[in-house]
Amino acid sequence: MHDPSSYPATRLAAEPDDASVIANSRHEPEWFSMIFDRYFTAIHRYAAARLGPGAADDVAAETFLAAFDQRDRYDLTRPEARAWLYGIATNLIGRHRRGELRLYRALSRSAARDDVEGHADRVTDRVTAEQLSPRLARGLERLSRGDRDALMLVACADLSYAEVAFALGIPIGTVSSRVHRARAKLRKTLGHAAKGV
Repeated sequence: MHDPSSYPATRLAAEPDDASVIANSRHEPEWFSMIFDRYFTAIHRYAAARLGPGAADDVAAETFLAAFDQRDRYDLTRPEARAWLYGIATNLIGRHRRGELRLYRALSRSAARDDVEGHADRVTDRVTAEQLSPRLARGLERLSRGDRDALMLVACADLSYAEVAFALGIPIGTVSSRVHRARAKLRKTLGHAAKGV
C-alpha cells in the first residue's frame, strides 16, 4: 500500500472519489496508484475465483495496466471505478476462457468435499474456486460465457445488475435474463440441494 502522504500536495482534504483520482492521474500519473490500492485485492479475488490463483496475478496486473492506459477515456461522471475495472478484468478473463473451463472440469472431477447442501444457499453470494463443490463446478462449466460472466460479476464481485450492465456494456434487462438463466441452470445441475439458489 502507498503512504497517502506521498500523493501530490494538491490532494483534497477528504478522500477523493475515483473519478477525481483518475482525472488527476491524467496529468500526474502517480495518482493512479490510489485506484490500484483501492481495488487490487478485490480484482485479484475475482480473477482467482474465475481462473484459480495461478492466473489471478497476471489478470489482476493486466487489469490495472489496461485501466491506466485507458484512463483518458474514463467517464468522469461515474464517481466509482469499480464496475469499469471489473469489466476490464472480465474481458481479460475471456482470453483465458480455456483455463477457466479446465479449472471447472478439474474441480467437477475432484473427489473433494461435496458440501452442496450447506453451500447451495450461498452459491450466488460467494463463489470462489477454492469453495467450489464438484457439482457446482460442473454447472459453471456448462454455462454460456455471457451467462457465466453476468453471474460471476453478481456472485463474486457483488456488483448490482446496473453495475454488471455497465461492466459488460449490455442492457440491464439482458443482465437480469442472463443471471436468471444461469441460476436456473445451476439449480438443475445441483438438483434438490439447490432450492435456495
